[in-house]
Amino acid sequence: MTDKNIILTGDRPTGPLHLGHFVGSLENRVRLQDENEQFIMIADAQALTDHADRPEVVRENVLNVMMDYLAVGIDPTKSTIFIQSCLPELFELTVYYLNLITINRLKHNPTVKAEITQKNFGDATPAGFVMYPISQAADITAFKANLVPVGEDQLPMIEQTSEVVRKFNRTYKCDVLVEPKALIPKIARLPGIDGSAKMSKTLNNAIFLSDPLNVLEKKVKRMYTDPDHLRVEDPGKVEGNPVFTYLDAFDPNKEKVQELKDHYQRGGLGDSVVKKYLLEVLVSFMEPIWKKREELDQDKVQSLLKEGTEKARNVASQTLKEVKEAMHLNYFS
Repeated sequence: MTDKNIILTGDRPTGPLHLGHFVGSLENRVRLQDENEQFIMIADAQALTDHADRPEVVRENVLNVMMDYLAVGIDPTKSTIFIQSCLPELFELTVYYLNLITINRLKHNPTVKAEITQKNFGDATPAGFVMYPISQAADITAFKANLVPVGEDQLPMIEQTSEVVRKFNRTYKCDVLVEPKALIPKIARLPGIDGSAKMSKTLNNAIFLSDPLNVLEKKVKRMYTDPDHLRVEDPGKVEGNPVFTYLDAFDPNKEKVQELKDHYQRGGLGDSVVKKYLLEVLVSFMEPIWKKREELDQDKVQSLLKEGTEKARNVASQTLKEVKEAMHLNYFS
């Protein structure tokens, strides 16, 4: 392998990627790929835990996610991008790891509990959804990733992986698996344009990287601001105001942003003026992405994805071999 840090990250292809993905992960991946060995997984199998009846949605978005990766600057010669379901080694590792963790422990994983509530599964929660922390542990350990970029809400998932690693190495008296550490981005998430705590396709409050200009304009215009800022002359609140959160995230001119904040807080600055400026900032940010996406050849993108998947499978296959040797399941080697 390499002396560099090994990073495993990825996305579920249930829809196009949005600005929240960029701030929370994509921006970091572009930066991290130059000094680390980075594996980026398009987690189609994980997406099926709540899209089993809509596999066509997952399939259609695999290529779109790959195109978003390339458009924002992820370089397939520096980062290995692969499709999760094309690596059967991951699923074999999952089966072995499931024997090391109790059902009760999985049911009480805080991230899983929160997402079950959010999706209103109730008694109809798919078993695959409850088990996906172990699948995620297989994804991480297959590449012996020691760094995993996640938001704070995903920290219980990394801890679950660490539990699997420690239990496996202790049970089989080896040091085959590597315990990962979470890498928390400075801005872990963006609020939705409706003011919700999280930007999400499901909540219909996201600005997508593939949104054309006319759609972007409409979404910025309807962004939530300070509900008490009724007149231009009224002082407005900056905290909890998505327009200013987005300016903090995407405007490199920090002095200008601070001037706008000060003006807004003392009164005399209308929401429409701030939104107009935000639109200019976002267009400036999005234009290179739009241009790059238009230049992409789908056949070439498909070929790059196949190459990355083959490389990733070779790495996962080696880890699986070591795991089976530790478990004395190497019958014919």
